[in-house]
Amino acid sequence: MIRVLLVDDHELVRTGIRGILDAAPDIEVVAEASSGEAALKLAADVAPDVVMMDVNMPGLGGIESTRRLVRLMPGTKVIALTVHEEDPYPATLREAGAAGYLTKGCPAREVLDAIRTVYQGHPYVAASVARKHILADWQGVSRTPFSELTAREMEVVLLILQGQKTQEISDGLCLSPKTVSTHRQRIFDKLKVKNDVELTRLAFRYGVLPE
Repeated sequence: MIRVLLVDDHELVRTGIRGILDAAPDIEVVAEASSGEAALKLAADVAPDVVMMDVNMPGLGGIESTRRLVRLMPGTKVIALTVHEEDPYPATLREAGAAGYLTKGCPAREVLDAIRTVYQGHPYVAASVARKHILADWQGVSRTPFSELTAREMEVVLLILQGQKTQEISDGLCLSPKTVSTHRQRIFDKLKVKNDVELTRLAFRYGVLPE
């Protein structure tokens, strides 16, 4: 039996996924969490085989939660769950340690396939995401500016876009304020923006933030 922990800040999403998993004879939902912080505590208690991790959550967020979880529990596989199909999200989550990447619009069958695949020790990427990346490489389509950011820098971007200030980001990621400020400056330099407003506009332009 594959033991799964569901993590999403929307109860409706968790209920929908649970309905899919409850119908599978070889998968058991052992717990649910509405935040990354709660997920880390629950994972230590229930020792899931697979964690379905929402990427865009307030607070700690899915990227940092994934990084901490795989560091603390190397045997647990994380499947990132998001609405985003484009870079930089797939690469960022892979760098953070996720074993799988699904979009919230994927078919129910693909959710089951992903869980079974990563449980067996193999990576899984949603078909729609894989197709886009293959086509982009084939057609020579350039990546977005956000693709040049490291996973840590992308985490900081997402927290800035949530409206968090340097001290809040510092506390959430267990980094010094000076380190956060350094990340912020590198992000601005790489993306060629001067402030949070320009960063937000760029995020909308490239789909990092939904319209």
